[in-house]
Amino acid sequence: MSSKQSPPPQPSLSTLDEIRAARLEKVQQLKTLGINPYAYRWESTHHTAELQEKFAELPNGEEVDLEVAIAGRILARRVFGKLAFFNLQDQTGTIQLYLDKKKITAEMEDVPNAFNHLKQLTDIGDIIGVKGTIKRTEKGELSIYVSRYVMLTKSLLPLPDKWHGLTDTEKRYRQRYVDLIVNPTVRETFRLRAKITSAIRRYLEQQDFIEIETPVFNTQAGGADARPFITYHNTLDMELYLRIATELHLKRLIVGGFDRVFELGRIFRNEGVSTRHNPEFTSIEVYQAYADYNDMMQLTENIITSVAQEVLDTLEITYQGEAIDLSSPWRRVTMQELVQEKTGLDFSKFQTLEEAKTAAQKVGIEGLEECPSIGKILNEAFEQKCEETLIQPTFVLDYPVEISPLAKPHRHQQGLVERFELFIAGRETANSFSELTDPVDQRERLEKQALLKAAGDLEAQEVDEDFLTALEYGMPPTGGMGMGIDRLVMLLTDCASIRDAIAFPLLKNESNVIKSFDYDGEKQILRVEFKSGSVYKYHDLPKTVYQELKNAPSVGQYFNSQIREKYGHDQEL
Repeated sequence: MSSKQSPPPQPSLSTLDEIRAARLEKVQQLKTLGINPYAYRWESTHHTAELQEKFAELPNGEEVDLEVAIAGRILARRVFGKLAFFNLQDQTGTIQLYLDKKKITAEMEDVPNAFNHLKQLTDIGDIIGVKGTIKRTEKGELSIYVSRYVMLTKSLLPLPDKWHGLTDTEKRYRQRYVDLIVNPTVRETFRLRAKITSAIRRYLEQQDFIEIETPVFNTQAGGADARPFITYHNTLDMELYLRIATELHLKRLIVGGFDRVFELGRIFRNEGVSTRHNPEFTSIEVYQAYADYNDMMQLTENIITSVAQEVLDTLEITYQGEAIDLSSPWRRVTMQELVQEKTGLDFSKFQTLEEAKTAAQKVGIEGLEECPSIGKILNEAFEQKCEETLIQPTFVLDYPVEISPLAKPHRHQQGLVERFELFIAGRETANSFSELTDPVDQRERLEKQALLKAAGDLEAQEVDEDFLTALEYGMPPTGGMGMGIDRLVMLLTDCASIRDAIAFPLLKNESNVIKSFDYDGEKQILRVEFKSGSVYKYHDLPKTVYQELKNAPSVGQYFNSQIREKYGHDQEL
C-alpha cells in the first residue's frame, strides 16, 4: 500500500450561489448577535514569520507567557468538540491557532457562546484577529493559544480547496487576488519584484542619476518602432497617443542641462500578447551625458549584478532549468561575428542585396522577399539563428543603421550604428545606443521612417519637429539605455511567462471569447457560442466566409473584423 496521502473523496459541492447565500445568512446572524462582520481596524503586535523564527526552538508541549496579537485569513479549520485548530495566514506566512473552548469562554465573558460562534459562524477565507500566548503542541506545531478573537471580515465566496488549488492558468490571471491568497510563491514573486525595482532606483541614485517623470499622453508616438494606442481628449478636441517610449522626452532633459536622468514607468504598445509581450509593460530608460554605448554596457551590467546580489544574494541563478552565471565580465560580441559564427556568412563581404539574399536563403533564413537592404537581412539572420542560443549574458554590438533610427553612426564601420542589445536566457533584456546628436542626420532618418509609415508600416516613427528643434539647440554626447523590467523580473524570479511577472496582465474580455461555433450550410447560418454562455446566430453568411473562419490563425480576430458587424444576427434565447 502506498504511504502517500491521497486526496479525500470530493463531496458533492454546493453551487457558488448556495455557498454565498449560506455565508450571507451567517453575516446576518453575526449582526443579530451585535458583532460587526466588517470591522474597522485591528492592531497586530507580530507577524507569523516573526513568531515562527523567534520561537523555532520552543520544545513540544511548552507555552510562553507572552501575549501576541496577529490578524490574517483562515486557510483551514479542524473542529473537535471543545477544541479547534485553524491555520491563519498573513502576508508573511502561516501559523496554527489553538482554540480551546474553556480558555475562550473564560476570557470572552462579554460574548456569550463565543466558542460556539467561532465554530459555527466562521469559514475558510474569513479574516480574523486573535490574541493569545505562544504554545508548541505535543505534536510539535507552533501555535497561538487563543484567548480572544475578533471577526474582521466575513468572506462570502469560498477559496479553492487545498488539494486542487487554483490551477486554471487563465483564472489565476483573471482572479489574481485569489491566486495571491492560495499560492505563496506568487506573493513572493511580487515581493521580489518590488525589491528589484527599489534596488534599481537606489543604485542609479547612488550614481547621481535623478528620476524625472515624462508625459504618458503624447501628440506624436516616438522613441521606438511600435504601434501606439490612440485615445481622445474631449476638451482639447484632439487625438493623443499613449507613450511607446520615454526616450524623446528624457533626451530633451539632457538638452536642458541634466547630465544623468532616468524614468522607470509604464509603456504602452499596441502589439500581440505572448509569453514575452504584454501591451502594457514597465521599462526603465537611462540617459547619461558625455557617455557612449560602452559606458552604457558597463552601467547595464552593474545594475543587474548589483540588483541580483542585493535581492537574491547570489549571481548564480537558474532560469527554467538552465544555469545562468551573472558574474562579470559579460561576453561582448558584434552581430556580424555572431551570425558568422552560427551560419558561416560574413556580411561584411556582400556587395549587393541579391548576393546577401541568395546566401542567406542557402543557410535557411526565411521571409527575405520584402527585405530592402543588406542590414535588414543581417538582422533577420541574427534573429532566426542566434537569439535563442544566447543563454549566458551577452552584449550583441553594432547593429545595421536601417533598424536603428535614433543611434549614432559607428565611428569605424560604415552602415552600422553604435548600439547594443543585452541577451540573457535567449531574449532581449536591454537596448542601448550612443545617441544620435546630429539634428540633420536625425531629421533624414525620421523622414525615412515617416515615408515607411505613410506606406503602411504601423510601427514606423514620425517626424517629431519639437524634438528636432531641441537637438538643434545642442545635445551633448550621450549614452542611453532601455531595459524591460518585466523581463528582468521574469529572469530573477524564474517566471516562464511575462504574465507571471505582472500583477494584472491584460486579458481578453471573456464575454467576447468564442467557445465554439458551427455552420448550417443550407440556411447559411453561423451559430456562435461565447465563453460567457451567450449564443448568437449570424444570417446569410456564405460558406466561403465560414471556411475562412475555420482556417484563420486567430478565430477571434477574423470573427471580429470580418463577421461580427457585417452580417445580420440575433441572440438565441
